[in-house]
This record gives sequence, structure tokens and C-alpha cells, in this order.
Amino acid sequence: MKRVIMFAAAAATALSLAACQKKDEAANPADPGTSNEAVNAAQDAASAAVGATSAATVGQVSTDAFVTNAAISDMYEIQAGQIAQKKGQSAGVKDFGKMMVTDHTAMTNEMKPLITAAGKTAPTGLDERRKGLIDNLNAAPAADFDKTYLAQQEAAHNEALTLMQGYADNGDDAGLKAAAGKAVPKIQAHLDRVKQLQAAPAAPAKK
Repeated sequence: MKRVIMFAAAAATALSLAACQKKDEAANPADPGTSNEAVNAAQDAASAAVGATSAATVGQVSTDAFVTNAAISDMYEIQAGQIAQKKGQSAGVKDFGKMMVTDHTAMTNEMKPLITAAGKTAPTGLDERRKGLIDNLNAAPAADFDKTYLAQQEAAHNEALTLMQGYADNGDDAGLKAAAGKAVPKIQAHLDRVKQLQAAPAAPAKK
């Protein structure tokens, strides 16, 4: 556990440093574009590491942490999916973004009464980590958008899969445990689709 906590702290530090570097470059744009894209990619990678560690530890056993992370995960997926529908360069990415909005809205609605029954309150907005991911999606150049979005989606669904499977196995609220178990195959299907899109030649989006 100590090693996991140390890894999480290191990843969080990397995430903070990437954010600070991005602010510095925005204030002093010596080489706009390429440098910012590299920093954004590093920030996304650090975010993935932090999320994976959180989902594999406290999110699996703490109902409060599970509720917070599940709700924010859905909010992020909905917002990212809306951006993908507008900025996606391929038909597959646009269609996947639409599916994310539909599926994660449904998952949110299914969770709401169970969260209330558990005596918990879900957050109503994104955390700083997911806000950073959304900012990076909005900032991604058109030519790089699909790659950036799919990389974020692979990390996000791996994190969500770990969170849901872990709480389904170890959580202490029966209703939320059942919902987490029900969500696992859907999240796995989403992850499988992401990997298909990453591997396949991109079909251009319809104008």
C-alpha cells in the first residue's frame, strides 16, 4: 500500500508540473503548438496514472470514493463525447462520442437513486483532473483530435473498469455493488471499441 501511495503522489506531482508548464508556455509562447501539445499529452498521461491508482485503491472499498469517482467519470465521458461529436475527424470517433453521451447519461440516471438510497451525495461538477482532460480535448488541433480523444478514452475506460469491478467485488453497499457489476460489461465493450478505433484506418466523417 505504501508503494501505491508513493506512486499516486508522484503521478499527482507530474500532473501538477505539467499544468504549471502549460501555464508558463501560455504566458511565454516561444514555440506555440508543438510544445503545448507535448505538455498536454504528458498531462493526460499523468492523469491516467493518478486515476488508475485511485480506482485500484480507495475507489474499490470506500463508498464515498466510489460514488465521487463514478459520477465524475460519467460527467467527463458525457462532456468529452459532446466535444468528439463536434471535433471528431472520423465517422467512428463521432459515432463513439455520441454513444458515450447516450450510455453514460443512462448510467448516471441508473446510479442516482442508488446513491441517494446509500445516503451519499454525488458531485455536480468535474474535478481538476478531468477539467484538464476536457481542456486538452478542446485545445487539440483537428489533425490530432482523434488520437488525443481515443488515448484519453482508453485510459478513462481502463480506470472505470478497475473502479467498477473493484467495487462490485469489495464494496459495502448492496445496491451500488449490483450497479457496478452491471456496468462492467458495458464499460468493457466501450474499451474494446476504443481499441478497434485505434487500430483501424480512419473513415472520414460525413460532411
